[in-house]
Amino acid sequence: MKQKHLITTMGVVFLFAISLIFCSASFAKERVVFGGGPAGGTFQVVANGVQVFDGIKSIPDFKVQAQSSAGSVENLRKTNSGKQQMSVVYSGHVYLGSNGMMKNDTKKYTDVLAVAWLYGAPAQLVVRKGSGINSVKDLVGKKVGVGNAGSGAFANCDLFFNHMGVWDKIERNAMGYNDAAQAFGNKQLDAFWLFTAFPSGAVIMAAQTNDIALVNLDADASASGFYKKYPYFAKLAVPANTYKGVDYNSPSFQDSALWVANSKVSTNVVYKMLAAIYSDAGLKHMKAQKKTFKNMALKTGADGVVTPFHPGAIKFWKEKGILK
Repeated sequence: MKQKHLITTMGVVFLFAISLIFCSASFAKERVVFGGGPAGGTFQVVANGVQVFDGIKSIPDFKVQAQSSAGSVENLRKTNSGKQQMSVVYSGHVYLGSNGMMKNDTKKYTDVLAVAWLYGAPAQLVVRKGSGINSVKDLVGKKVGVGNAGSGAFANCDLFFNHMGVWDKIERNAMGYNDAAQAFGNKQLDAFWLFTAFPSGAVIMAAQTNDIALVNLDADASASGFYKKYPYFAKLAVPANTYKGVDYNSPSFQDSALWVANSKVSTNVVYKMLAAIYSDAGLKHMKAQKKTFKNMALKTGADGVVTPFHPGAIKFWKEKGILK
């Protein structure tokens, strides 16, 4: 009898343990890693903003975790591999990657799908006022901050400076925006390049201790046939007085920063996250994070996207009448 009772007790304990395991599994949240960027850049503001929004945190199915990265190119590769489920990547890099056209990289990154347009990111080249640097060609022999290795800033600097024939004729310093601004302030750099939305905190920092100027990059791009070769770039100007001492419009070019997701992320996750962020409360929250996001809206959600959307995004944007 004792043996029978023991077996029965063990069976009850076993069943209880199994039920606990299944309960735990049913309540376990899926983790969504959202790749941002380096300190001082807008990519990380996006990732952090999505992570802390109450409308995202209250969704019971999953938990979003913002993760810093080198930037656009690293995000492209990590999202494609599934190490990051979502991230911010420039539209140009999604396009080049999906077609196997990245520099020194013929791999096709076809598992990176568009979720939404976030903002336009312009190229900005900061120099000292009166330095005589009025064109990218004037950088020959100069010390230049070119962005983090693996970042969109670095990749686009490489692209544009090679196009202009100066990439191998400058002293390149691969560093983040804040580090570049500090080095510029200490006169360790003659110029530094950014590819981020304005106003940039790093440029504001540089302008506090230096008389700065912005180079007219549109003039170089237009004269050299850059737009014809890379049609995903668009013209724009950094408005006068965006930065201290820069009291004139500074023509440049921009790419679009996109929210992207790995193709294996479920339709449900992408749809619910879009519904939260593109609600009135979600858009208000994102715009409060940085002025850069002032143009985020339902009507701009599909702007700047020249590559396929994620199925969850297709479902959402079709419901909103943005995609046909």
